[in-house]
Amino acid sequence: MNTKPDIDDYLKLFQMYGDDLGSIYQAPDDERYALLFEQCTKLLIQASAFNLSLPEPFRVAAQRYQQADPATVKHLSEPSNRHFMLCDVHDFIKLKAGLAKRTQTFS
Repeated sequence: MNTKPDIDDYLKLFQMYGDDLGSIYQAPDDERYALLFEQCTKLLIQASAFNLSLPEPFRVAAQRYQQADPATVKHLSEPSNRHFMLCDVHDFIKLKAGLAKRTQTFS
């Protein structure tokens, strides 16, 4: 099992787009976050211990999207749907990062 991608890879990716991506589901329905979505799905489909710790629906949606599953591509062709998924992934990663930092502090 690969060690990459790990939580730091996701944090670095999201950081390039700003500190507060938790509300991108409210962003205008444009292509502003299209590259971020592509990069995120490419990370999600890689085999790693960290990815296996993420909710399966994130990984399955990313895999179907990258494999050009017609229903998934159609659903995620809507910017608002991509933004919502990115928001969920972002929030989950930030939560895991906060918990990891907190655990290290108390160790």
